[in-house]
Amino acid sequence: MVKRFLFLLLAVPTLTFGLQLEKWDLEKGTWQARLHRKDGADIIFNFEVKDSAQKKIIYILNAHDRLLVDDVKVLGDSIFIKMPFFDSEFKAAFRPNGEIAGTWTRHLANNDVSIPFSAVYNIKERFKQHEAAKNNITGRWSTYFVSPGKDSSFAVGEFKQKGNTVYGTFLTSTGDYRFLEGIVDGDTLKLSTFDGSHAYYFTALVNNNTLENGVFYAGIGDGREGWTAQKDDKAALPDERTLATVKPGNNRLDFSFPDLTGKKVGIHDKRFENKVVVITLMGSWCPNCMDETGFLSSWYKQNKSRGVEVIGLSYERTTDFEKSKKALEGFLKRFDVSYPVLITGVTPSDPQKTEKSLPQLTGIKGFPTTIFIDKKGIVREVHTGFNGPGTGTHYEEFKKEYNKLVDDLLAEK
Repeated sequence: MVKRFLFLLLAVPTLTFGLQLEKWDLEKGTWQARLHRKDGADIIFNFEVKDSAQKKIIYILNAHDRLLVDDVKVLGDSIFIKMPFFDSEFKAAFRPNGEIAGTWTRHLANNDVSIPFSAVYNIKERFKQHEAAKNNITGRWSTYFVSPGKDSSFAVGEFKQKGNTVYGTFLTSTGDYRFLEGIVDGDTLKLSTFDGSHAYYFTALVNNNTLENGVFYAGIGDGREGWTAQKDDKAALPDERTLATVKPGNNRLDFSFPDLTGKKVGIHDKRFENKVVVITLMGSWCPNCMDETGFLSSWYKQNKSRGVEVIGLSYERTTDFEKSKKALEGFLKRFDVSYPVLITGVTPSDPQKTEKSLPQLTGIKGFPTTIFIDKKGIVREVHTGFNGPGTGTHYEEFKKEYNKLVDDLLAEK
């Protein structure tokens, strides 16, 4: 796999840039990767390495999703992998036993956070199977997540199990957990996902129609929550149209923000007159926004000639315009976004984000939030959250409802 090693590397390697007498390479094929949490609850995922145009590319594998990573460099004994979104990267090196090891780092607004990372070649399984599944969890589940000192939060689990293998996700009022993949090992459920932002691991005991003693391990650090679930074919979330609305007497928006060139663009510009306008509140840090942007970019190209416009309002993790612009550029390029995306200069964590950007709303409850405006400039609906492709039939239902709403608004005189 890897040519003769000339020297030993430490378990957590120091990246070397001196004279290299041998060429090291990242072997083509499937790898099993681990993010090593301090509590031992490693977050496991798989990736596939391929050659493309004389360079390496990687696909991060989660259920049926293949996330392309095309910024991969092998320099001497060191490997650098920059994720396409969410400003995170891997720095690692080859080890004598054939593994690669190093760190995964997320660059946040005010600091960097890291976690040890390792990967082993030619292991296609995500989790090791010890015994056959004793139960099948296919179906819908009423789910409650609980953290010490906090109120419980409700979600709907959607799972499909074939043999020992499980695919699915959790839907919440502000979005879904995207593509989860795992197994039922005897009576134990194990699910994980990684996309450069989400780094999640779920475990639970399967007891017929209940999931018990669940633990949700979240990303870098020691974040964890307890959870339980009950099989419930009628489990449902609150109506997404009721979580955020316009205030009484404020059915028209009024905003103007700079685009990535610095040019001010506002809802009252001539470009948007007498058109149906879809406004998405988003951010380059937001995985569900990534899914919605993928949908909207393609949809807009197919429908803009019908008299419809889309505007993205970006809430980045910094108020610095240049840093926000840099974060957005790669995000928008990946999805070939042709509608205007504006930088609000307001962070998603700002408790005054609604008042500072869209004071006509009762509150911004989550990202993405989508606002539908008719040809007269009146807000007709506000949708909080997004059911992405990881939700299966829910995503198909979303697309049908979305298109029907826009079609109805376009048909109005």
